[in-house]
Amino acid sequence: MRLSTPRIPPLDPTKLEGEQKDVVNNASGGRPLNIFLTLGRYPKLLKRYGVFGTHVLRKSSLNPRDREMVILRIGALCNSGYEFHQHTRIGKEVGLTDAEIDALKQGPDAAVWSATDKILLTATDELHSDYFISDPTWAELKKHWSDEQIMDLIFAAGSYVMVSMALNSLGIQIEKP
Repeated sequence: MRLSTPRIPPLDPTKLEGEQKDVVNNASGGRPLNIFLTLGRYPKLLKRYGVFGTHVLRKSSLNPRDREMVILRIGALCNSGYEFHQHTRIGKEVGLTDAEIDALKQGPDAAVWSATDKILLTATDELHSDYFISDPTWAELKKHWSDEQIMDLIFAAGSYVMVSMALNSLGIQIEKP
């Protein structure tokens, strides 16, 4: 975590009313995480981002394991403790092992990855470092993923860079157990 306290505190979930209550409940699916309670201070933003975020997280053409690898790698590259924490749980739910989750901090050169996993992580690293997938990586991606899946990979990486920027800059804290 880059900050030990929030710059904008989350809303109190027991005191939500009106539009804030509606958008936080809709975005959170009944689990009011600090990200939604903080973004709920700006209901229009949360509502509009929620549509796109829902596509990236729930309606993407990427299989869930690939999606979570991209999200966790971006969280690690952006030094976003909140993002990495939240998506570690989701990653485990979709089949990532503890060793793979740890290896996402190292990147595509970690010994645990299959050839296709390495390509996915190389593309993610290129998007993060150069905002572009190189021709050799693109050619390898095309052997394993459809055009739609590659577009979803690009948008997942970009979306979670943006989310990581918000989490880090707003100081959104990991929920207390």
